[in-house]
Amino acid sequence: LHDGAQARLVALAMDLGLAKEKLEEDPEAAARMVDEAHGEVKLALQELRDLARGIHPAILTDRGLGPALSALAARCTVPVTAEVDLAARPAPAIEGIAYFTVSELLQNISKHSRAATARVDVWRSADRLMLQVWDDGRGGASTSGGSGLAGLAERLESVDGLLLVDSPAGGPTTVTAELPWRA
Repeated sequence: LHDGAQARLVALAMDLGLAKEKLEEDPEAAARMVDEAHGEVKLALQELRDLARGIHPAILTDRGLGPALSALAARCTVPVTAEVDLAARPAPAIEGIAYFTVSELLQNISKHSRAATARVDVWRSADRLMLQVWDDGRGGASTSGGSGLAGLAERLESVDGLLLVDSPAGGPTTVTAELPWRA
């Protein structure tokens, strides 16, 4: 399973276990926990549907990066605004890499940042596709020590891309990715 869907399902199982324990002592709190878990199930199902469609989600293939990233933003547990300023579409492989890069970064924000808001910006600069993901969370993100960001940086480097992380302790965090355009 993709890290996002797997992590969401593990968290869901833990949340339901906690709700079950609270059922007798605080039924109202347990009901709220079950309601939140219900929302998480819907998100996990959507992620699994996207994965079942293959490497490129249908919305990415059919409508492009803007609508695909807007759909990702809408599913994030943190409120995200997404701005995509592209007059044309890059190569399908680059679009896919950009999509999954943003997906992974939004998952990191949901899991680790404690952010209240986040933003995704995408634009073209000469022969490069630029992505920037920002959040107002606690900061401290790094590409060192075998982190998920280190793996993401390696994947981008393998296609002549680049990942820069600016995340001082206390936040905010800004992650900038560059990919070759390759139309």
